[in-house]
Amino acid sequence: METPKVGRVAKTLLSHSSMSVANFRCDSRVVGSHGESSISYVTRGSLGYQARGKSFDLVAGSILVGRPGVDYVCTHDRNVSGECLSFRFTPELIEAIGDAPEVWHVDGVPPLAEMMVLGELAQAAANGTSDVGLDEIGMLFAARLTEVISGRKQRVTDATGSDRRRAVDAALWIDANSQEGIDLEGAAKVVGLSNFHFLRVFSKALGVTPHQYLVRCRLRHAARLLADDTRSISEIALDVGFGDISNFVRTFHRAAGVPPRSFRQMARGKRAETRDLQSVFR
Repeated sequence: METPKVGRVAKTLLSHSSMSVANFRCDSRVVGSHGESSISYVTRGSLGYQARGKSFDLVAGSILVGRPGVDYVCTHDRNVSGECLSFRFTPELIEAIGDAPEVWHVDGVPPLAEMMVLGELAQAAANGTSDVGLDEIGMLFAARLTEVISGRKQRVTDATGSDRRRAVDAALWIDANSQEGIDLEGAAKVVGLSNFHFLRVFSKALGVTPHQYLVRCRLRHAARLLADDTRSISEIALDVGFGDISNFVRTFHRAAGVPPRSFRQMARGKRAETRDLQSVFR
């Protein structure tokens, strides 16, 4: 599901040199050709999909696998649009994740419990209600699909001493630059690793993904400024790297248990609106 055509609306959520992510919604017949390897998770509604002489009825939880150069037709027999979250990968990234030829010949995958959990996490990341990065979940989604379809568990080796040092170096760099627009690709380049290897090394060594660590660095800096700085909450949110104020308030509230304004009042010795200080740091 690549280039938008009549009857289809596309919204790009992320675009890097190795991966892009988009939301697609279509409610009429669409004819096209896949330009890149892609995995699309159906999030709502239903659609018919035809490719290479095969037909699939895809409902929420199903997966559409796109292979470069393959022509397809999407149809809608019911009065309901189909929506999907689509991850598109370069050949280099596919190879790093684990290129299993059988995966890219399945075209349509029915709803599988092993994939639906990750699919919904991906949708939460797209909605801004999860602190997992879209690029991170895209790689994990592709790696898990490769395992499920091929039946081969990917071999995960222990992080070497060199890898662990790189993970710590990356964490220090992320913390020092957390107010900037950091992404997985940029952080991986700083320590000289491929995106997928960096994600695995960092997560294994430090127990959080790079994006989760980035968000938590921003929250830590925000908490300090809320306690010590006189600037407005909006100014602080932008200063620490949150581009959207509502996302900052929601993320801070979820992490601290109280909204930023209440946290600021408690930090300055005032009575909390709904919780005491002990509940914030439980």
